[in-house]
Amino acid sequence: MMWTLNRTLALLVVGLVAGAGAVRAADPPGFHHWKAAELKQHDAELSKHVGEDHSSRETLHDYGDHRFRMLYRDADGNPEQHDAIIDIVYVQSGEGSLMLGGTMVGKRSTTPGEWLGTRLEGGDTHPLAAGDILHIPAAVPHSFLVPKGKHITYVLLKIPAKP
Repeated sequence: MMWTLNRTLALLVVGLVAGAGAVRAADPPGFHHWKAAELKQHDAELSKHVGEDHSSRETLHDYGDHRFRMLYRDADGNPEQHDAIIDIVYVQSGEGSLMLGGTMVGKRSTTPGEWLGTRLEGGDTHPLAAGDILHIPAAVPHSFLVPKGKHITYVLLKIPAKP
């Protein structure tokens, strides 16, 4: 009986010590962790605020030289091109396609190095589904296409391209 009690106390002490090691220091500045449940909440909220361009977006965090955004689309987006920005896309929900490359028709500058158009001609279409990850190089025109009655939501990381 005494051995069982001592063994139980020893296990309890070991558990407490091990548990104390699990306590972590404060996260370093700039660290962010977006949990899946939180992203689903953002997705649901974005779907309630769709603008005339058939999209809704929010910046999750801007780090100065790169930023995380979340976008919801329920129809095709206008083609865009970023001369010095790489887009990394994680498809959160829904489905659609990415039109990549080709020639941008109606190309106009919105700010230096940023372009919008009315359509792409001659690009390649890539089907997209939840869980897909894309790397869109700088200076490549691209457009998200969404079938009628569908939507696509994605997290977008915009990072500067190497000079």
